[in-house]
Amino acid sequence: MLDQILIQTLSGVSRGMVLFVVASGLTLIFGTMRIANFAHGSFFMLAAYLTYSITQFVGDKTLGLVAAIVILPILVACFGAAIESLLLRRISTRPHQYQLILTYAITLIVADGIKLIWGRSYHTVDRPAGLDGALTILDMPFPSYQLMLIVVGILIAVSLHLMLTQTRFGKTIRAAVADGEMVGVLGVNVPRLFTGIFALGAGLAGLGGALAAPVGSISLGLDSSIIIESFAVIIIGGVGSVMGALVGALLIGVVQSIGILFAPKIAIAFIFLALCVVLIFRPQGLMGRAS
Repeated sequence: MLDQILIQTLSGVSRGMVLFVVASGLTLIFGTMRIANFAHGSFFMLAAYLTYSITQFVGDKTLGLVAAIVILPILVACFGAAIESLLLRRISTRPHQYQLILTYAITLIVADGIKLIWGRSYHTVDRPAGLDGALTILDMPFPSYQLMLIVVGILIAVSLHLMLTQTRFGKTIRAAVADGEMVGVLGVNVPRLFTGIFALGAGLAGLGGALAAPVGSISLGLDSSIIIESFAVIIIGGVGSVMGALVGALLIGVVQSIGILFAPKIAIAFIFLALCVVLIFRPQGLMGRAS
């Protein structure tokens, strides 16, 4: 039984790392711009479908996936920058309801576009050579690709931490999370900063979609599931905290995986149970600041 718990825990960590990549972008956007970006899940889903097309076009499952991981974060980041500069910026002074309606409308547009291009059928992406097998841990198999996701997630977490603490752009983002109005007073070009943050967040969602594509089937509805879990992550971890997003994503991933082992029919409920516990005892999130 202990070996099964260990494997499920590792699976949860792997799932949590992908969720962290996506949620870290959402928490930056929400923390600085105060935009509950429902289109964030659409960026993830679009990247997953594009990963399928790129791997099919390239023909080689390894080169195709590498190409998708390199290209799609940039492509989706440009898409996000266009949405922010052309649409969201025009309603930035209006009530938040306008932003909610707009980002939700984008999810519908992206979903319909995906239906037109890829249809309603399920698609799969083959895992790259060398990562299509499994490692033996305590006499139990564990997929090599999922182990790779854990390593990649750690590298991304370290990279984001260094960017936020060691670069001018990162320090400006942290200042905007703490006090956005003061950043503008100090002479920072706030519209350009917001475009950069939104592009970074969208790019992270695109990277998450490319990484997650070989894990399971690609279908309509991916956006809904990932956006719900991502909002749960940033509430648990604390709005605007990337390290909080890491802690929240790992917590959700592990709790859900262990829930699947013991109560598979209600495993999704364990996510919201964890969310409720955090909201009761620490409403600002595990690593958030009390207002």
